[in-house]
Amino acid sequence: MLDEEKRPSCDERETNSTSDAGGNKPVATSDEEKRLVRKLDRRILPITCLLYLFAYLDRTNLGNARLQGLVEENLGGDPTGILFNWVNSAFFFSYIICQIPATIISKLFPPSYWIAGAAIGWGICSTLMATTFNFGSLMAARIGLGVFEAGFGPAIPLYFSFFYTRTEMGLRMAYWFGFAAVAGAFGGLIAFGVQQVGYGPYLAGIGGEWDWKVLFLIEGIPALLLGVLTFFALPDRPESTRYLNAREKEIELERMNRGTSADVGAVVNKEHIIIALLDWRIYTGGMIYFGVNCALASISAFLPTIIETFGYTNALAQLLTVPPYAVAAIVLCLTSYTSDRIQNRGLTVAGSCAVGAIGYLLLLTVPNNVHVRYFAVFCITSGTYTAIGLIIAWFAHNLGSETKKATGIPMFMAIGQCGSILGSHIYPSTDGPRYILGFAVSCGLEAFATICALVLWVSYKYDNARRDREYGRPDPGANVDTSELADKAPMFRYMA
Repeated sequence: MLDEEKRPSCDERETNSTSDAGGNKPVATSDEEKRLVRKLDRRILPITCLLYLFAYLDRTNLGNARLQGLVEENLGGDPTGILFNWVNSAFFFSYIICQIPATIISKLFPPSYWIAGAAIGWGICSTLMATTFNFGSLMAARIGLGVFEAGFGPAIPLYFSFFYTRTEMGLRMAYWFGFAAVAGAFGGLIAFGVQQVGYGPYLAGIGGEWDWKVLFLIEGIPALLLGVLTFFALPDRPESTRYLNAREKEIELERMNRGTSADVGAVVNKEHIIIALLDWRIYTGGMIYFGVNCALASISAFLPTIIETFGYTNALAQLLTVPPYAVAAIVLCLTSYTSDRIQNRGLTVAGSCAVGAIGYLLLLTVPNNVHVRYFAVFCITSGTYTAIGLIIAWFAHNLGSETKKATGIPMFMAIGQCGSILGSHIYPSTDGPRYILGFAVSCGLEAFATICALVLWVSYKYDNARRDREYGRPDPGANVDTSELADKAPMFRYMA
């Protein structure tokens, strides 16, 4: 699946040119490196992608449960939709607060232990949502869910950077984040199936009285079990994992240091934390992430409700959420593959944000044509999911050192998740069926994200050109010392 490229990639050319001090044979041949990457993919991608599938199911299943009686039983009907909005956004409060410290601390633990603990924790919280009985218990479960997922989401780009080079990261991040879109499609199918079977006494217009409880159990228990498997199966850092033999470790450590050489292992460079906190590009990335996450939170929590306003029944609205998510996953993977091949992130992120903005604009300006409005939903999911997957891969390379990645990635994610809180509050029930406020805010933020992406792209291109003029072009695959200055090292080059 991942070795379809026929022509040599940038990294293959770098590998073939990387020699020891005496000019002897390369550290790894092209075939050896391909075999190693395939071996890593076979173990790392299935585990991390399935984890993200259930993480995303567990954080977004409120939108499906809303149409299955959760609001009537736990929130007293909630005629204004305000209580549901607070339950939905409670996850993001704890998620935002815990992201940065959790990701920095994760460097001090074996990845298998850390990620497994996070998965078991959120699996327990998600499963316990089936036992909730009022507003307070729902809030407690959602806050706990946010705490544990904060230890997982931002840690994965950092974990991938231990094993994959910059020409491999985009597609791997696309496969990983693409499972968020798969979760949207899968969640709709599960909700439809549960509603068709019906659990408990029948409620008119809703289905079985216990449908939403069964939904939480079906989507929560697998995360807990997968967390236990992760503890035993997920490879730890290249220098310590038992999954690789001595020769494979040698090759992987060379790949880790290709283009950079900085803090690695269970250490935290305090100076790089400060450098990250003062980097304006991380905050600009946060603005992009803010815009697309507002749109993502909106579409995740309210898509079944939005499609219901097209005139469909609750059950059919659940089913019609599947195709937009499936198409989004395909578009994300294709765009990320192209981005890896051309080594460009900024223009693809900007284009993806623009597609999402067009989708919201269509929902605003075409109120009566159901076919156009459903097409707009495809634009929103495809553009938004693609932009998020690409910007994570963008920053996973451009921050220079592990500590700056461990600080900077959750920094821009935390800023972005504030958009998720906003997205949870701009679709009150009283605004239906047009939801003009929600569509307008999301459209404007996606357009703003497009501009920010272009600003970052120009700044990276300018900085690379300036360093080429002042210090000369670095040799392909040369070891660049980023231990003191991180990405500000004279011979470090950004991916624009």
